[in-house]
Amino acid sequence: MNPTTPNPPSVAPEEGFCSQNLKRASCKAVLTLAYQSLGVVYGDLSTSPLYVYKSAFSGKLSLHENDEEVYGVLSFIFWTFTLIPLFKYIFVLLSADDNGEGGSFALYSLLCRHARLCILPNQQSVDEKLSAYGMEGESDTWESSMLKAFFEKHPKFRNGLLIFVLFGTCMAIGDGVLTPAISVLSAVSGIRVKISELHENYVVMISCVILVGLFSLQHHGTHRVAFMFAPIVTAWLLCISGIGIYNIFRWNPSIFRALSPLYMFRFLRSTGLEGWVSLGGIVLCITGAETMFADLGHFSPFSIKIAFTFLVYPCLVLAYMGEAAFLSKHHEDIQRSFYKAIPEPVFWPVFIVATCASVVGSQAVISATFSMVSQCCALSCFPRVKIIHTSSQIYGQIYIPEVNWMLMCLCLSVMIGLRDSNMIGHAYGLSVTTVMFVTTCLMSLVIIIVWKQNISISLTFLVFFGSIELLYISASLIKVSEGGWIPLVLSLIFMGIMYVWNYGTLKKHEFDMENRVSVKRILASGPSLGMVRVPGIGLIYTNLVTGVPAVFGHFVTNLPAFHQVLVFVCIKSVQVPHVCQGERFLISRIGPKEYSMFRCIVRYGYKDLQQENYDFENRLVSTIIEYVETEREECALRSEIGSSCEFGISSGENSNNRFPLFVYPNDGNTQSSSDIQAMETERGFLKNSVLRDESLEIMEAKESGVAYILGHSCAKAKISSSLIKKFAINIVYAFLSKNCRDPDVVLNVPHTSLLEVGMIYYV
Repeated sequence: MNPTTPNPPSVAPEEGFCSQNLKRASCKAVLTLAYQSLGVVYGDLSTSPLYVYKSAFSGKLSLHENDEEVYGVLSFIFWTFTLIPLFKYIFVLLSADDNGEGGSFALYSLLCRHARLCILPNQQSVDEKLSAYGMEGESDTWESSMLKAFFEKHPKFRNGLLIFVLFGTCMAIGDGVLTPAISVLSAVSGIRVKISELHENYVVMISCVILVGLFSLQHHGTHRVAFMFAPIVTAWLLCISGIGIYNIFRWNPSIFRALSPLYMFRFLRSTGLEGWVSLGGIVLCITGAETMFADLGHFSPFSIKIAFTFLVYPCLVLAYMGEAAFLSKHHEDIQRSFYKAIPEPVFWPVFIVATCASVVGSQAVISATFSMVSQCCALSCFPRVKIIHTSSQIYGQIYIPEVNWMLMCLCLSVMIGLRDSNMIGHAYGLSVTTVMFVTTCLMSLVIIIVWKQNISISLTFLVFFGSIELLYISASLIKVSEGGWIPLVLSLIFMGIMYVWNYGTLKKHEFDMENRVSVKRILASGPSLGMVRVPGIGLIYTNLVTGVPAVFGHFVTNLPAFHQVLVFVCIKSVQVPHVCQGERFLISRIGPKEYSMFRCIVRYGYKDLQQENYDFENRLVSTIIEYVETEREECALRSEIGSSCEFGISSGENSNNRFPLFVYPNDGNTQSSSDIQAMETERGFLKNSVLRDESLEIMEAKESGVAYILGHSCAKAKISSSLIKKFAINIVYAFLSKNCRDPDVVLNVPHTSLLEVGMIYYV
């Protein structure tokens, strides 16, 4: 499957679309995407009315006859809903996409490319030639230059930025635990409005059954039921907006006065500390707003803007206003205000739609959690897990069994342990606002470094939206003892796992770099070792893009024989969301031609599925043969002009256009230039027939069989290491390594062709 961006910004004329057809179809296509986005993007955001007022008045805040509290809460809801989702996300953040992808990783990726903040190993200048890299643009301003120089001079701040991004990601993963719990429990609890004698335990039991069913169906993939999502959310939005209009005209038509921001200040002045604490419940009105940006890759920005501006925003505002109008006349129903405000004839249909909508919203967050974990794995920040593609049509729909069952257990534990949507709401508010604040901080850096804007614009954005989010974070922190500790504990656990795994992976890479071996030395010692070449192709997987890994030297020392054709395969991630198939492989020689040794670098974006399950052997062999044939053509051209034909060396600086499809500058493990000249004098110039014979030899080696050689490594801390490092490497990292997926499983290597070489890494 071709892992390209699902919604490219344009379609080339040669692909069969002309500009006139695009213009005629654009309106229909955008409206179709806007409709589809309702079921994927807005499921969580649209179910917030189920629990916002209930959570806002869950503390000591009480309602008085003058309704100042109701008007103040509605004013806070309206302006928060307007400023954060509408102004921040719709008007600003949707323009900060990374090749059509959104989310905190997209912002971090943009910063890494433009300011060289990436701490991933194996990043090279040749990666900047990727079509998705997008480094063209305006020249640096003094602000962007200053920030780049600061990060370059202080590596600790680069590490700190990664930790900051991972913290926001861990909080977002916590949403995958809290969203299903609070959404389903709030929806199901409405049944007690009609069946008051139903015990709370039965409500929790029903909610748990729904959640178990929801998580059990994840392996089928969202694409099988995706056609149901948009109609459910659309019906839900129309229901709550209609009920809101009904309540406004029946109970309090003057509720529109609460849209004035003056009521916010009057609310805080009259309620004091209790009003400030209630902000932790009010902020739940924007849960799911981050999804608009995170799911940008599946839709176009314009379609998301249309869906929110013309349907989601007005419907939710009317729903909140209608519930406030009902509350102004029914103070005693504050904890069941949503279902109490539903007219009697339509109660059960709305209850069914609400339950379905809560499941849809939970589904979207669970799928987003799978995507985030997959991105963390690609960036070497999470242990290897099994990633299954659930759709052959929609790229990006994945299923991770280990994460799915982990989320289900945590979600059930939260629901059974707290048994109250108000308690879960306290935890949910802190998680949501923290993720939004991380996005705001990253966006302020993007404005300076990527957009090359004035620092005053960046500071204005940071101060304005950051102060709002910090206000809500401070209110949520007050409720840490009442459930707010849950996202903090979960985030610290996930953060510890991510940081230790990233630290151990980087240390292993440093060990590989320090213990690279020389091919020339291995081949020179061949006679004494009794080394022979056996038929077939050997694929040696390594983490290095230069040099020969120590695992190969360990292999030939203990088993002095290797294959007729050797290919060192390095699978690495780059800071772009997707790498197209034409740019995925980079081929180069190691040593002179008679060595028959090649290097293949396989590049993936952070949203690509890193599994070679699409006829990898045939594609690799055909790519190597094409590389050899390209060599032959250049050799013939150089022979015509009387120039020498060299193999095994290439200068990245002097031959940027040489073999543009697949060539990669040699990694420095070849013989010296004098050795090369002596070798050429001895054998003469290679003729075209010789190169054709090499292609035939590669094909014959392929027919003899392909062997996969992987290192079965074990990392141990050095004796001189500190106790903290020994604990992190010898205990935590070792435990994660033993319980995560093996590299051969992740890479889909056939077991019948697998050879594993044991290695101990002293880091």
